[in-house]
This record gives sequence, structure tokens and C-alpha cells, in this order.
Amino acid sequence: MRTTISIDNDVIERARAVAEKLGAPFKSVVNEALRSGLDQIEQPAKYRSYKTKPHKMRLKAGRNIDNIEELLAQIEGEDHR
Repeated sequence: MRTTISIDNDVIERARAVAEKLGAPFKSVVNEALRSGLDQIEQPAKYRSYKTKPHKMRLKAGRNIDNIEELLAQIEGEDHR
């Protein structure tokens, strides 16, 4: 089937370079690239588990986390709101 689409210049150049490298027809390279791209789009994304590495948090001397308002005032000043 024939259709007209607009393809960015960089994509066309890349497809032509691949076709030349493989010795394959340009049409075949474009069709295969579209098939592969569509297959990837249809598949759900694979998620990697996110892991954090814990480390010790220490307050500077003279600071206490028992009173958050006071701690914020010490760190950010009295106008911390």
C-alpha cells in the first residue's frame, strides 16, 4: 500500500545508511524499523526496581528533632514559613 508521510531528515539519512550497509532495499529497512518500533511501543515498559542505600543521618551539635518548629527556626531562621 502506498501512503505519504513526513519523516525527519536525520531519520531518512540513518535509514539510507543502514540500507546501504546491509545491502538491503530502503523500503525493506524502513518497514522493518517501523515493525520493530511498533513492537516496542506496544510492549509494556520493563521497570527496574529502585533501591536506595541507607546512610546515617546526624544532626549538628545543639540541634534536636524532638521539636520540629524549633529545629526549622534554627536552620532556616524565624521566618521559615
